[in-house]
Amino acid sequence: MASPPGKPDRRKSGPGNSGAFLRSRAAQVLADVMGGHSLTEALRQRQQQLPERDRALLAELTYGVCRQYFYLDAIAARLFRRPMKKKDEDVRALVLIGLYQIVFTRIPVHAAIGESAGAARVLKKKWAVAVVNGVLRRFQRERRQLIEKVERQDSPEIRFNQPQWLVSALYKAWPEQAEAVLKGLQLRPPFTLRVNLQRCKLSEYVSVLAAEGLLSKPVPGIDSALILDKPVAVSRLPGFGDGQVSVQDAGAQLAALLLDARSGMRVLDACSAPGGKTGHLLEHTPDLDLLALDVDEQRLARVAENMQRLGFRPRLIVGDAARPQKAWSKGGFERILVDAPCTATGVIRRHPDIKLLRRSDDVEALAERQKAILTALWPLLKPGGKMLYATCSLLPQENDEQIDAFLGAHADASAAMLAADRGVGTRHGLQLLPDTLETDGFYYALLEKQGN
Repeated sequence: MASPPGKPDRRKSGPGNSGAFLRSRAAQVLADVMGGHSLTEALRQRQQQLPERDRALLAELTYGVCRQYFYLDAIAARLFRRPMKKKDEDVRALVLIGLYQIVFTRIPVHAAIGESAGAARVLKKKWAVAVVNGVLRRFQRERRQLIEKVERQDSPEIRFNQPQWLVSALYKAWPEQAEAVLKGLQLRPPFTLRVNLQRCKLSEYVSVLAAEGLLSKPVPGIDSALILDKPVAVSRLPGFGDGQVSVQDAGAQLAALLLDARSGMRVLDACSAPGGKTGHLLEHTPDLDLLALDVDEQRLARVAENMQRLGFRPRLIVGDAARPQKAWSKGGFERILVDAPCTATGVIRRHPDIKLLRRSDDVEALAERQKAILTALWPLLKPGGKMLYATCSLLPQENDEQIDAFLGAHADASAAMLAADRGVGTRHGLQLLPDTLETDGFYYALLEKQGN
């Protein structure tokens, strides 16, 4: 498997000059993910233990291993004499980190091996230093033969770096597009910006970026979206600190357009964290009477941070969308955005830990949660109002099938046709597929409530 372009070359890392320390933190992050924790949260915790200059490499190693997990794990399985014990997942993670560096980065092999092995000592597992060193040196000697054996398996799980259940589900759901979707999910995500058009024309911001040496291109049909030529720290984005621009996938930016909220309307953003769609709704129509709801208090705090940066002050409420409270729902709403919890299979390239965390039986449980939210919120929508149902899933059980069942149970509901320049029109909505580098995978359905 060829190494991708743009590979990092960082030889010194960690506090002082300790590349071993950095790799020990990476192993802890990956062990947390293997234990069922979010990569985003695990990484945030460990990055705080490193100086600013080393945080990018920590992210590269952990995100990289997650992206290439099934491929690397297949190689590792041929190197280990016996499976690692559960308590030693961090040691297995060190081997995966070493393999990732050797195969997919320009980090010198001697540094990749030496510092990955040395990280075992930092983790207070001296016995594992020789194990990690020996396994990685064996791979260095037998690299070509081992890779040939792994790739000869012709396993869809290894070929696409996705769990078998998801590969099967995508071929069933999208037989014509599945190959392109699975290849698209292996790519690094685009670095997409949302320009606040209330404050700056898109063409003007393109020029501002160019003056800073940052190249960008617009996304056809989504007038607030720009894709940067390469990712940069948000601190390099002109106007980021005062809300002139945000980072948000172009597909997610369709929500504010499709909801069709008008000035003065009372709007509920029912599952609002981390606040990207909340901010865009207010940028698109600043004088909305908007209530942002989320069940998680810590995640709602991130919405508050985003709103402060953007200069908006919507009402923020901690609450369960499946169990409305009179205190915040009284009077109803003219528009409701349901950005429903889902398998997130459409954003795997942006959150590659999903492929490790999700299981096939999660689909049914999440579909039940989605149904509960839709059923609970529908009475809060005023007659003549509109509810936009959105997921970042590629699976019909969470999307069109969910809406089909809802319409069958609610005689006063109908699905509006959604016009867009991209995606696949479905029976009840619109499915964006991550088969290109323009958008992630999103589903939208617009439900209208009968009455005046």
